[in-house]
Amino acid sequence: MSNSPVRAQVEGAGRVSGEQNSAVGEQVSPAPNKATKANKPTKVAKVAKVAKTAKSAQAVKATGEASKKATRGAAKQAKPWKPESHLAMVRRARKINRELAELYPYAHPELDFRNPFELLVATVLSAQTTDLRVNQTTPALFAKYPTPEDLAAADPEELEEIIRPTGFFRAKAKSLIGLSAALRDNFGGEVPGRLEDLVTLPGVGRKTANVVLGNAFGVPGITVDTHFGRLVRRWKWTEQEDPEKIEAEICAIFPKSEWTMLSHRVIFHGRRVCHSRKPACGACPIAPLCPAYGEGETDPEKAKKLLKYELGGYPGQRLAPPPDYPGRPAAPLGTGDE
Repeated sequence: MSNSPVRAQVEGAGRVSGEQNSAVGEQVSPAPNKATKANKPTKVAKVAKVAKTAKSAQAVKATGEASKKATRGAAKQAKPWKPESHLAMVRRARKINRELAELYPYAHPELDFRNPFELLVATVLSAQTTDLRVNQTTPALFAKYPTPEDLAAADPEELEEIIRPTGFFRAKAKSLIGLSAALRDNFGGEVPGRLEDLVTLPGVGRKTANVVLGNAFGVPGITVDTHFGRLVRRWKWTEQEDPEKIEAEICAIFPKSEWTMLSHRVIFHGRRVCHSRKPACGACPIAPLCPAYGEGETDPEKAKKLLKYELGGYPGQRLAPPPDYPGRPAAPLGTGDE
């Protein structure tokens, strides 16, 4: 999808396939052209491969540079935080967004999906569990129920058994069957691209709707999950606790074009650096901009040990991450590495 935050490099022998295998824009490589020798890559394919390699290298380089910047940034944060005007807060918030864009140029949805329906289902399943656990569960789910019509007709007990690893499986199964039936009966088996329609589906609220709209349809939206809410309060962008009020206040700070990617960056930072119980303050590039600096570990070396996923040298949450993700894919369910 052309307006997706992460796109696969196009490879082909003279024509581009319009078929996508992910709503974030990962495209299926087209079938080889019969006029092209199978063992001789075309010039287009070579250029695409070089571009893809360069993009991945840039992401890795950016991560390394951000790590160095973190040490310098944390060292600067020493003075107590002083009250600021609303204008000063807005300027600081926008600067934090720019810093996060440098730290996470590869930020993306951390749920595996190939189309809007899979993203909708995966997002519903992600409640009260990790994206990793969802990604390890959905391959079997989508293999058995690839369409809304299939899932609407599912046997509840069989569905519950498949999604059991995600927790709250009975309630989630009820929601999945209900929303699939609604898609079948009210929307012709297609996921609607409007928030007012999405929130009418069982188990779908504004958070889920914004995830689907932003990443499957390119419609800007703020995703207020636990990480996002925690960080924006730590950064004093808002004092609200209610997700809808948080969404409204953050939307007022940033231009609409930034909403979807801002959500990804903040959530990435919350999962990798600014943890709930012990944030890695000493390894945080935005330490000089953070009113909550010092709540976590400030020693740079100790803080580095708290970093997670690609920043800590560990696998990410996706089994099939985007091409420019600098980390390692997660392990499938049942391999002993999950």
